Amino acid sequence: MKRRNISETARDPSIDPFGVEKKGVPTMGGIIIIVSILVPVLLLGRMRNVYLLLMIATTLWLGFLGFMDDYIKIFRKNKEGLKGRYKIIGQLSIGFIVGLTLWLSPDAVVRENVSVAQQNQEVVVKHQPQAVKSLKTTIPFIKNHNLNYSDVMSFCGKYKVAAGWVLFVIMTILVVTAVSNGANLNDGMDGMCAGNSAIIGVALAIFAYVSSHIVYAAYFDIMYIPGSQELVVFLAAFIGAMIGFLWYNAYPAQVFMGDTGSLAIGGIIGVCAVIIHKELLLPLLCGIFFIESLSVIIQTQWFKIQKRKGKRVRVFRATPIHDTFRRLDSQLDATSHYILKGWPHRPFHESKITVRFWITTIILAALTIITLKVR
Repeated sequence: MKRRNISETARDPSIDPFGVEKKGVPTMGGIIIIVSILVPVLLLGRMRNVYLLLMIATTLWLGFLGFMDDYIKIFRKNKEGLKGRYKIIGQLSIGFIVGLTLWLSPDAVVRENVSVAQQNQEVVVKHQPQAVKSLKTTIPFIKNHNLNYSDVMSFCGKYKVAAGWVLFVIMTILVVTAVSNGANLNDGMDGMCAGNSAIIGVALAIFAYVSSHIVYAAYFDIMYIPGSQELVVFLAAFIGAMIGFLWYNAYPAQVFMGDTGSLAIGGIIGVCAVIIHKELLLPLLCGIFFIESLSVIIQTQWFKIQKRKGKRVRVFRATPIHDTFRRLDSQLDATSHYILKGWPHRPFHESKITVRFWITTIILAALTIITLKVR
């Protein structure tokens, strides 16, 4: 099944049963987002900080990748945009660079919790006296809540630490690619991606702040990450850029972010989570992105399997999943059978779908933050 391009979908009024005209709305608004992030970061951030440099590099790299995609669609009139393999190569490359930098940089260190003591009816967490390189990451809702990548690779014997770092780099690549694509798929309705990303950004800013504060890190029994306070500066600019853009992107949109914005947004979220050792929380925090991606995978793979059998069977009325909630029966392919054709039983207005997705993301963000205490 050939998936409709996200930017094309956002501008196509034929998928909106309420008949809102969106032709002529400018796209590539992601340039505004990127500039709005980088200007305050360059003014207020500590540019020698390795984490801040990685965030800036990710923003520029994926922003340029998305810009090329939008440029080809708009100015060269090629609806396919940048070829998929080039997108994937670009996403894999920045993931590899981030993972390798965190592995090799002497500044990318943590002070782990090594003991918990009871003093005057209070639980006191003691950290290591010196910061060290760490392959540990947080697992949600688990009492002993750290997973060590080197332990996963223990079958490598004396090479398990090196193998653990290789696994960490691979994990970073997967996270950056998955979240970047998830954000791209989520950008199909007015205000959808910008609103969800702002909420996710707030949750990540909270995690970055408590990870950078030795007292709060001890209280919540999480790793203290020196230097991660610069991520709070970056994420504050990110949240501000999202809210500012949302003012003009809310329904009915006056500007679209395009792939320039959505690819960069997903990369920012993924890299930030990896830096603060919270990448395993992303399936919960970015649950909306995950469901959007999963719906496309299910729809595409199931259609291919059935097509080999000579059948045209689809699971959902449309994908990404948010399109299912606004698709009319008259807009479905008459030659295909839909397993979930009766769900939902009627279309919803685009603004209602968007707000409900925001509410879902707020709930998921709250649950993710609660993992600091619920173990």
